[in-house]
Amino acid sequence: MNHTDASASHAARTRLVVRTEPVDELAPLIPRADPRHPLLWMRRGEGIVGLGEMIRIETTGHGRVADAAAAWRSLAANADVDDRVGLPGTGLVGFGAFAFADESASTSVLVVPELVLGRREGRAWVTRIALASADEGAADAAASVALEIPEPTPKRRVPRVTFAPGALPPEAYEAAVAEAVRRIDAGELQKVVLARQLVGELHEEDGLRAVIHRLAEDYPDTWVFAVDGLIGASPETLVRVDHGTVSARVLAGTTSRGAGEASDRERAAALASSPKDLAEHALAVASAVKRLAPHTARLDASPEPFTLQLPNLWHLATDLKGTLGDGSSSLDLVQAVHPTAAVAGTPRRVALRTLAELEGFDRGRYAGPVGWIDGNGDGEWAIALRCAQVDADGTVAAYAGCGIVHDSMPADELAESTIKFRPIVEAFEASPPSPVVE
Repeated sequence: MNHTDASASHAARTRLVVRTEPVDELAPLIPRADPRHPLLWMRRGEGIVGLGEMIRIETTGHGRVADAAAAWRSLAANADVDDRVGLPGTGLVGFGAFAFADESASTSVLVVPELVLGRREGRAWVTRIALASADEGAADAAASVALEIPEPTPKRRVPRVTFAPGALPPEAYEAAVAEAVRRIDAGELQKVVLARQLVGELHEEDGLRAVIHRLAEDYPDTWVFAVDGLIGASPETLVRVDHGTVSARVLAGTTSRGAGEASDRERAAALASSPKDLAEHALAVASAVKRLAPHTARLDASPEPFTLQLPNLWHLATDLKGTLGDGSSSLDLVQAVHPTAAVAGTPRRVALRTLAELEGFDRGRYAGPVGWIDGNGDGEWAIALRCAQVDADGTVAAYAGCGIVHDSMPADELAESTIKFRPIVEAFEASPPSPVVE
């Protein structure tokens, strides 16, 4: 595997040659991904898969997103791109995953693969990416890439991971929720999102692709992703930029699905009229609008929150859509909106300090931005939810969080977090740790 680590200054000197060509068919995409190091972004069977690693941009700290955006602009400006398809995800593409917190020990990455396979709107393509040397032309560099389009390979056994409580086990989580409510009632803040962790060990790394396949089958309406060991299925669009159009989906307010059709309808209706959940949702929407508005010429929101149905729960959702007003790239907007009130709280600074104190662990890339960006700065970014980080040593850390407001009940929030763990836990064919809270 060829790859180059690139800082902003290094990216400015790197010249890539990129060629995108249409192909007849690539469905399905997941079986073509690398089983050991999957690099993928898809929804409803459409998206992009990356193979190999040509460039790797790593950043840390407060400026991690801004530094990556600057390095990407330099890389894209110097690239020779021949895009014969012209759809989102064609041409030069980088897959990214960023740490949630400024102080996180986790590295944030942008990965440019050697080969990208894509499928969208009934069309399929392949993109080959090569380094151009000083003594060869763009055509020679593109021709020198000898990667073949991989054929789908058989599904592998999904690895069984036994999860156990990690940081903030159930009793400690309930205590943290109670303390958060106390601080909210004291007027210190309006909302804080508290997460907890499950940990396990992966014995068969080759099974990661099977885990992703399970997520895509069970949660087709989510963004299914795999970037540098971060895998998951997120229902929440942080920001999407496509030829000057900006969109986002805000989720806040949750309830479990009902046992039957009538019960399910009742639960959705109760969520849509719940003062607690509507108040929590309004804070999240206001936060997103406040951060996006300065970058847009126009920004519209759904007139009322709507209930979003997922296989295991209901969410309150609001869609935002607008017109880009200042030429920002998708990563520039990621920098502007992260972290949202949906994953941090309100006010932002107080909420971040509070969750760091009460959780007591490094979230890593959980609840951070994950997605892709192209050479024009367009891209799709989700919030890394319903996810797990799989490290090189086989450690698997899964995360789930809940928004805490003044009338939150510790036992209810613990139960909600258990429901939110279900997609990633079940994708590993594992059972939740005991005791199970329903």
